[in-house]
Amino acid sequence: MKVESVQKASFYVFLGMLCISINDLIVKKFSSDYPLHEIIFFRSSIAILLTLVLVKIEGGLTILKTTQPKLHALRALTIFFCNMIFFSAIATLPLATATALFFVAPIFITLLSIPLLGEKVGIRRLLAVIFGFLGVFIMMKPFTWSVSEIHPFIYFLPVIAAILYALMQIMTRKLSKSSKPSALAFYIQVTFMALSLIFGLIFGDGKLTDVSSNTSVQFILKGWIIPKGTDLPYFFALGCLAAGVGYFMSKAYSTAAAASVAPFEYVLLPLSIFWGWTIFGDIPDMYILTGIIFVVGSGLYVFIREKKKENITPPMPNQNL
Repeated sequence: MKVESVQKASFYVFLGMLCISINDLIVKKFSSDYPLHEIIFFRSSIAILLTLVLVKIEGGLTILKTTQPKLHALRALTIFFCNMIFFSAIATLPLATATALFFVAPIFITLLSIPLLGEKVGIRRLLAVIFGFLGVFIMMKPFTWSVSEIHPFIYFLPVIAAILYALMQIMTRKLSKSSKPSALAFYIQVTFMALSLIFGLIFGDGKLTDVSSNTSVQFILKGWIIPKGTDLPYFFALGCLAAGVGYFMSKAYSTAAAASVAPFEYVLLPLSIFWGWTIFGDIPDMYILTGIIFVVGSGLYVFIREKKKENITPPMPNQNL
C-alpha cells in the first residue's frame, strides 16, 4: 500500500470525525426538545440535496446505477440503525462516555476484515483487540450498576452501534470497488429519509412518549413538533455535516485498507471530550480515561503491526490541517 493512500485516507477520516463530533453535539443538544426520527428526517432531507451536488461532480446520475442493490440496501439499513441506537445512547450518557464506548468499532472493523475482506490479522493484533475490549469493560463500570441512575443496558447501546458501524464500513470497502463515494452517501441519505419518515408515522403523534421515563427511550418515542425558527440553522448544519460524513468516510475506506484506516478514527475521542466539557460540563472520570487508554493503545498497536507488515511510514492524521 502506498504511503500517499494512507495519508489521504487519514485526512478524509479527520474531516469525517470532525463532522461527526459536531453532529453528535447538536443531536445531544436537541434530544430534550425533538424526537430522534424528526431530527434524522430533516438532517437527511438537507444532506441528500448536498450529496446530489457531489454526485454531479463525480460523474452525474449515471453513477447511481449499481449491480449490487441488495448490498447497498443492507449497508444503508445498518448505518441507519447504528445512528438510531447511538443517538439514543447520547441522550442519556455523557458525550465522551458514549463516544469512548463506541470506539470498540475500529476493533470490530479489524476483526471483521478477516472473514469479510480476507485481510490478514496476526496473533499480536488479535491480542491487542482483546486489550481493547478490556478497556471497553472498564468504561462500562459494571461494578457501579447497582447504584447508578443509568440503566446498565444504556452502556451497551454504543457497543451495539459500534458493531453495526463496523459492518457498514466493511460493506463500504466491498462496494467502493464499483461505486463512487457520493453514490454510497446518496443511498444512505435516501434510506435515512424513508425510515425516519416511517418512524415518524408510527411514533410521531407522541402517544407513546410516557411509556418509559428513560430519556433514551423517550428520545425515540416523542411526537413531532414544528422546529423553532432559531433552531433551523442547526438543522441545516446537521444536513451539511451528514453529507460530509457520508462522503468523507466513504472516501477514506475506498482509499486504503480497513485495518489501516480504522485507527485514525480515534481523533473523534478528544473532539468529543472537548465538546462535552465546553458545552455540557461533562468531564470524563478515571474509569473512562483509563478505558480510553486501553482502547486507543490497542488500536495504535494494530496500526503499528500493519505498518511493519506493509513497510509504510505512519502518517500524522492532523498534519497540515
